[in-house]
Amino acid sequence: MSPDAVQPPPTLGNQYETDRRLQSLLRRLLPEAVHAAVEPELRAMGERAGGALYALQQSDLGAEPTLTRWGPWGDRVDRIEPTRVWSRAEKIAAREGVVATAYEQTHGRYSRLHQMALAYLFIPSTDMYGCPLAMTDGAARALLDNGRPSVVEAAVPHLTARDPDAFWTSGQWMTEIAGGSDVSNTRTTARQDDDGTWRLYGRKWFTSAITANMALALARPADAPEGRADGSAGLALFYVPVHRHGTLAEGLYVHRLKDKLGTRKLPTAELQLDGVAAQPVTDELRHGTRHIAPMLTVTRLWNAVTAAAYLRRGLALARDYAHKRTAFGRRILDHPLHRDTLATLEAQLEGMMHLSFRVAALLGRRETDASTPNHRRLLRLLTPIAKLTTAKQAVAGTSEVLEAFGGAGYVEDTGLPPLHRDAQVLPIWEGTTNVLALDLVRGLQAENGLDLIGGEVERCRSAVHDAALQTAVQTAHDAFEHAAAWFRGAQSDSRDALQAGARRFALTLGHALELAYTARHAQWALRAEQDERPKAAAERLATCRIDRIASQPTTKAKVLLS
Repeated sequence: MSPDAVQPPPTLGNQYETDRRLQSLLRRLLPEAVHAAVEPELRAMGERAGGALYALQQSDLGAEPTLTRWGPWGDRVDRIEPTRVWSRAEKIAAREGVVATAYEQTHGRYSRLHQMALAYLFIPSTDMYGCPLAMTDGAARALLDNGRPSVVEAAVPHLTARDPDAFWTSGQWMTEIAGGSDVSNTRTTARQDDDGTWRLYGRKWFTSAITANMALALARPADAPEGRADGSAGLALFYVPVHRHGTLAEGLYVHRLKDKLGTRKLPTAELQLDGVAAQPVTDELRHGTRHIAPMLTVTRLWNAVTAAAYLRRGLALARDYAHKRTAFGRRILDHPLHRDTLATLEAQLEGMMHLSFRVAALLGRRETDASTPNHRRLLRLLTPIAKLTTAKQAVAGTSEVLEAFGGAGYVEDTGLPPLHRDAQVLPIWEGTTNVLALDLVRGLQAENGLDLIGGEVERCRSAVHDAALQTAVQTAHDAFEHAAAWFRGAQSDSRDALQAGARRFALTLGHALELAYTARHAQWALRAEQDERPKAAAERLATCRIDRIASQPTTKAKVLLS
């Protein structure tokens, strides 16, 4: 390239056809007839994601949603205008069934895998429009699992519709100033009018996607038949119609849109609830956190798939750029250190995908008759592991991706910085790393679940016959055994010791599972596809830091923070 030449920018092709990982994974997980049926949809979504949608996204980089509080004659309107990308994404998501696919059940227990593959392709080109879709999917699941018939009939047909004019999205209103993950501090109250209408009063500090048509909200009934109860047990789950005929429901007021580090296209609002009409989701006006739990399982799966999707998008751009950019006399792809850096990210992405889609497969079983009690227990345990592990990997990985572009990765109009900023929401949304690590500990204690996770690792080890892959999967097995031994010892030690090490423990399980799943898939790929690349990914992944266990006396932390 001459000194005055313009640097060709990175470009994308069909995001399905250029993703050998996704193609190989689905060939293994789906029956041949199902794979043949869904592949045209995935190919079409891949073309859109790498073509028209990506072009629209790049042309709309500076746009953000706007809030108009007041009309020209002094009336309160609280009107929010989303970006062009979001407006377009909603229609495409509905038509292509990015939510509906999971509920139409055309392919039974494989419908979740089909849906998550669509979401994986769709999300990176739509400025995190996966967030309202995740909550919509989760709301549908929670209502179908726990909702009264009247609420299910009012909402679920819209949440799962393919007609853009009938399609609804849902929000989730839990977070308040007094507590985020600790919903026991919820101060929003629910009161009944004389005519029996429930109305909510309070302030929701952080509500994603206020453009949604409805929301599920936690509130404390003031006059519940069971009597008012403090803590999370006293909360009930309510269905709230948010928009009526295109305007915000009476009794809802938007204080402001949040000014966030990332996901800036996502209209996250601070709301005042001043008598907004709502309906209890269940007849039991207690235990709302239990009733919303199915929603959290779904949204955490979406979080994990989004993490993989964002790193995949960054790597797709970085690899294309590495073919085009020259430095020190040759393409940067031909520099061994740059190639090595990208290869490690590719291997990590391989593990992220196998762990995320394992959770998707388990959820698909859970939603059909193909599930066993052990499958359900395993879903309970792998969901927080997948969410917390992949989220941290996405943040670190997208940071490396920006560095792969040098200074261009730091410049806004390249469209690259939002990849990293948006990824930063993933460890925070739907439970921080620490909160989910403690959730995993509780789950393991309740389910006696270490044997279940160990069984996953052992099945992978038994399926591997290649010598190099046996070495790799042994690394996963050893890390799991070390983590299991630590967990058993910490339980008998002290509550503080168990809690202090919970993050390292959870990440060790996550990375060990990623490596084990990758090695198992690599063995299959050697036989079924004569493809050495998954094997190379497993071997490289085994050289990364898998075992995070380290015993640190809790007093040392106190000293450092004193």
